[in-house]
Amino acid sequence: MGKKGIQVPVKESYEENIEYLKQELRVGKSFDIIHRKIDYAGHKMSMFLVDGFAQANILLLIMKEIEKRKPEEFKDDPINELVRTFIPHVEVVTTPDLEEVIAQVLAGQTALVVEQGSKVVLIDSREYPIRSPQEPDIERVVRGPRDGFVETIVFNLALIRRRVRDRSLVMEYVQVGNRSKTDVALVYIDSIVDMENVRMLREKLEDISVDGVSMGEKTIEEFVFGRNYNPYPLVRYTERADTSSVHLMEGHVLIVVDGSPSVMICPATYWHHLQHAEEYRQKPLVGGFLRFARFIAVAASLFLLPIWYTYATNEQLLSERWKFIGVKDHGEIALIWQFLIAEIGIEILRMAAIHTPNALATALGIVSAIIIGDVAVQVGIFTHEVVLYVAVAAIGTFATPSYELSLANRIFRVLFLIMVAILQVPGLVIGITLWILLLVVTKTMNIPYLYPFMPFNPLDFKLVLLRSPVPYSNLRGHMLNPQDRSRQDD
Repeated sequence: MGKKGIQVPVKESYEENIEYLKQELRVGKSFDIIHRKIDYAGHKMSMFLVDGFAQANILLLIMKEIEKRKPEEFKDDPINELVRTFIPHVEVVTTPDLEEVIAQVLAGQTALVVEQGSKVVLIDSREYPIRSPQEPDIERVVRGPRDGFVETIVFNLALIRRRVRDRSLVMEYVQVGNRSKTDVALVYIDSIVDMENVRMLREKLEDISVDGVSMGEKTIEEFVFGRNYNPYPLVRYTERADTSSVHLMEGHVLIVVDGSPSVMICPATYWHHLQHAEEYRQKPLVGGFLRFARFIAVAASLFLLPIWYTYATNEQLLSERWKFIGVKDHGEIALIWQFLIAEIGIEILRMAAIHTPNALATALGIVSAIIIGDVAVQVGIFTHEVVLYVAVAAIGTFATPSYELSLANRIFRVLFLIMVAILQVPGLVIGITLWILLLVVTKTMNIPYLYPFMPFNPLDFKLVLLRSPVPYSNLRGHMLNPQDRSRQDD
């Protein structure tokens, strides 16, 4: 973060100001930095802007308006007269700090330096390159809006403001990165949110000292939340404006980063990563069924393989009635190696699908699922049972709403398999126990990661477990300590 206060004040000499800005902005070296000299109303003026950001029609209109002015209209206070009367634009401010001028020009604004002026005029005539909003690929719904976030922070904030027209909706601006100067917005409803959470996040953002936020929101997450060796996500990412708005109403805080379509929802427990917008686009009973099915899928992605492997290597644990779930032929390769090869193979196929053009992705899936899998069984690399259970676990992984949570669960699934291979049944018990302990001691912004299950809160846990009808959900949960718990007027 930059230092607070004025760093380089505007000098009395117009030429010194121009030379300083030309030197710092690398005018003449960077072809996209434009310096335009103009003389209007007996005053020397200069414009600094970045080609591709500024809207030429706005600047042309401003120049035409200033051109009409007479020298006597500027004799008292040229800057004040310009801003108040002669610049026909809404977003116009002044600054006495040349470093602020440089930062804003590089962010896309146009700087107007005027002779005999004690400040510099900043004109926000930006027009960022932008793609049209589309439905996020990993958060698709059958019913609901199709507009997702894009890479421009102003557009994303407008999508949120469109859905939450509350006077207490606050969007704080923070700039992160000593060189990148990345725009970040802290979004919350100040009549609902616990202001301690806002204060904590604001201080963390202001304390970030790094050259640039190269990976956008992920870099910010690592600085703000730490625990970088814990694979479980402490924030929830979403590219949906409706999902973001719902969490604002619950008392969450959003972190929106310019250049990224992903918005961070803070704080987020384990259970927040299991929610999906589709549950709230259906009837409560149907939504509850979808949620229950999703819980089963996530549990299968984590525990199915290690539990089956435990029984397959300890067949004495199975009664005669359940013998059929064991392995009939262990194959030429040990089961643990079959599992590890399959896990690595699925991950490679996933990466290949990401880098494959959409037109060829279906063909890749057919080749990998049918041809490679069938041949691998025939030559003895995999048994039929391994292919079946690995496929079911993979489907459970893909059914997990949060991509970050699915990756964390996949890592622990492999660790469970390795512990079972080494210690047999005790390995499974120890592995699951250590996994639960990890989740119990994990906190996100001082909130237990497993809340409301551990510590147990029956009212909040009901909100997690069941999809309650909206008319009956008249209270917000205790977890976020909201100022206003009531959702409905009396």
